[in-house]
Amino acid sequence: MSVLLIEDDDGDALLVEEMLADALEPTTLQRVVTLAEALATPIRADCVLLDLALPDAMGLDSVARIRRAAPGTAVVVLTGRADERTGQAAVAAGAQDYLVKNQVDGPLLSKALRYAWERKRAEQVEQSLREQQLLASEYTRLERGLLPTPLLASDELSLVARYRPGRDGALLGGDFYDAVELTDGTLHVIIGDVSGHGPDEAALGVALRIAWRSLVLAGLPQDEVLATVQQVLMHERIHNHFATVCALSVAPDRRSVRMRLAGHPPPLLLSGAGADLLPVDRLGVPLGVLPDARWEAAEIDLEPGWTLLLCTDGIFEGRSGNGVELLGQEDMTALFVDLLHARPDWREDPTEALDALIAEVERRNSGPLDDDVAVVLLTHQEAA
Repeated sequence: MSVLLIEDDDGDALLVEEMLADALEPTTLQRVVTLAEALATPIRADCVLLDLALPDAMGLDSVARIRRAAPGTAVVVLTGRADERTGQAAVAAGAQDYLVKNQVDGPLLSKALRYAWERKRAEQVEQSLREQQLLASEYTRLERGLLPTPLLASDELSLVARYRPGRDGALLGGDFYDAVELTDGTLHVIIGDVSGHGPDEAALGVALRIAWRSLVLAGLPQDEVLATVQQVLMHERIHNHFATVCALSVAPDRRSVRMRLAGHPPPLLLSGAGADLLPVDRLGVPLGVLPDARWEAAEIDLEPGWTLLLCTDGIFEGRSGNGVELLGQEDMTALFVDLLHARPDWREDPTEALDALIAEVERRNSGPLDDDVAVVLLTHQEAA
């Protein structure tokens, strides 16, 4: 342990040196006679042994100046017999301990310095933990605030979603989704996936989602929405990011949907006719690849009581349970259909169906999925 002694009295300094020399704890001692001398260079000692009566500093001001100059160093105050209250005040001001002169021997001095050092380190660990907890809490509130609240007004529509970021400890990844129902009854839904992982991708995903929502609410024609969102991506991206997107527009009568795919997996449609992935014959390139790209819409008829499952590829790119083989979208959708058949009342709690799907996919993957996961289940309730 290294100790810096700030003491102007040669006799007291000699006693301290002798006591530490006799102590069992190996100690390196350096001495200065003024506070200015101590502060002239960075303090690198583990512990400062500080006399409160120095030629250039008196009382608690010296404790405060040492703490500002060396916040990671423990401070033990030396005080005279009549100044015990001052020593106690010094502890209240931030010193780790105080010792009364003429009442100290080698073992007591060594133990006091060691305990002061340990207490200081414990304080630093506690402060660091507190700061990390506060920072984590702020991030949690921020990320939760950035997740969307779909704007649905129709009672016959139900939308539930599950979101699992791939980053450890995060609530938000590069995947994004949103839904907006306009006053004419048209429901617009988007799900997307920004390439890469990390906070930059999460921020870009949020920017794209908010841009999409703003454009939809502003009434921009759907043929122009994705092109404008692509402009936002190309201006906001830090690296050479691209994003895959599936954008749906459900007609006010709920009998048809217009779908635009920008390099994204198609949704699964469940209806009385069965369960099928929507066609990909008009699949376009991802956003951010070709500046002048356009995405042609495919129109699909819907039967009353339909259900659409939209997802990002993180949900089906885990292992299938048979070695390293990937699950794949087709097997994942077949798995989801089987889960729904085993739950004939799943419409009463559709979130439970999504949770069961994610749990089964993770079980087959032998652990949590590495990629971000966004899954949206949009259901139409047939009128009685």
